[in-house]
Order: sequence, then C-alpha cells, then structure tokens
Amino acid sequence: MTHFGKSIRSRREHLHLDDKRFSLRQVALRIGIEPAYLSKIERGEVSPPSEATTVRLAHELGEDPDVLLALAGKVSGDLQNIIRKRPKLFAELIRQLKEAPDHALLHVVREVRDGEW
Repeated sequence: MTHFGKSIRSRREHLHLDDKRFSLRQVALRIGIEPAYLSKIERGEVSPPSEATTVRLAHELGEDPDVLLALAGKVSGDLQNIIRKRPKLFAELIRQLKEAPDHALLHVVREVRDGEW
C-alpha cells in the first residue's frame, strides 16, 4: 500500500465512522470513478489517479489538494505553469528553502502575500 493510498483510506474510514456517506462506494461515485478503482488506489495496487481526480478526492475528503497531489508525487498544473515561466529562479528558491524551518517559510509567504518587499 502506498503512502497516498494509505492516507486516502485512513481519512475516508475516519469520516465514515461518523457519516455513512463516506463508504468506499459512495465516495467513488461522488467523485466520478468506479468503486473498484478507488479500492485499488487505497490498497496501492494502481498509481495515484490524475490531478483532476486527486483534487476531487481531496475536496470530498476535506483535504488540501496540494497535499494530496504531493503525496501522489504530483504538482498541480497551475504551479507547473508558474514554475515554467521562471524555472531557474523557482528551482533555486525551492532548493534554498529546502532546509528552512517552517516559521521561516511562513515569514517568506507572508511577506510575498502582503507585498512587504
């Protein structure tokens, strides 16, 4: 079982404890895939699904789509487009931030978001 599949299954089963609408069959049907396919995803028998299916699954389970995409070994299309515009700069930025503590990353995000250059 992959970490992605294990995470999906764990979250869905947790939600199912309080809400029977989170059965494997019902979740699969709501996101537009076959229940057998979702079962295979959860057991790690197939690769993680497409970006669109992963995003629908994230919304259905109340998870952050970027987190699930990362667990699936993917990056959202909008981020890929941003990186493609300035690949050297973004590659360098990500490499420099790789070892930074979370509080430092949050500081950078807030400065960029708030326009405090």
